[in-house]
Amino acid sequence: MQGQNQQQAYDRGITIFSPDGRLYQVEYAREAVKRGTASIGVRTAGGVVLVVDKRIRSPLMERSSVEKIHKADDHVGIASAGHVADARQLIDFARRQAQVNQLRYGEPIGVETLTKAVTDHIQQYTQVGGARPFGVALIIAGIADGEPRLYETDPSGTPYEWKALAVGADRGDIRQYLEDNYEEEMDLAAGVGLALSALASVNEDGLAPEGVGVATVDVETEQFQELTDEEKREHLEENGLLDESGGNPGEDAEPDDETGSEDAGDEE
Repeated sequence: MQGQNQQQAYDRGITIFSPDGRLYQVEYAREAVKRGTASIGVRTAGGVVLVVDKRIRSPLMERSSVEKIHKADDHVGIASAGHVADARQLIDFARRQAQVNQLRYGEPIGVETLTKAVTDHIQQYTQVGGARPFGVALIIAGIADGEPRLYETDPSGTPYEWKALAVGADRGDIRQYLEDNYEEEMDLAAGVGLALSALASVNEDGLAPEGVGVATVDVETEQFQELTDEEKREHLEENGLLDESGGNPGEDAEPDDETGSEDAGDEE
């Protein structure tokens, strides 16, 4: 019985290491990320691409209210997977950091600098009693000094830089597809096609423009741009990924707390 009580203490306390050096609450936060729908980032020679799964289960929900891609600064975009409320807090923090840097130094914030500021903020919540870790992973994509950069934030507060990555549901299968098909010298359009193809690889019925979100930051303009439904349709048609059924893209989706929960829909 005493051993069970000790186990529960390790399980509930974010500031307490288990005997084998684990922080259980951080691991649970990673599980929350896996419950969210997929987000994908691809770095190309021409810029960076963000693609997200925005399927919803009810036709009554306003699609514009499902936000998984965010503009952090003119040259930086962020995609999320996990708890929507947590993602919103971190994205607001990232926006404030970008504005502070602009006002203080008169120049756009570096993508690596922004990522590390966000992960430092995340890490503080892994060692403060009475708080819990952020149950969300972010993909931070942007251009710094003319070079495309792509980062992931982990609930532990660790930043990782990637050439291509996926977070959220089906992460392993999507990552395997990216590893098999990624080419470092591809252009931006090819990067969009690769990310959409990776997402389609775990969706049997193809993709609909309304069911995905796509954004790019290209090297030439260094400007974040979110694609319209018509532009997304063109990319889907070019890559043979368009769902011709015309049905609700989310009607067969597995329920998760982002869009399928009957309670609040708090994971994305």
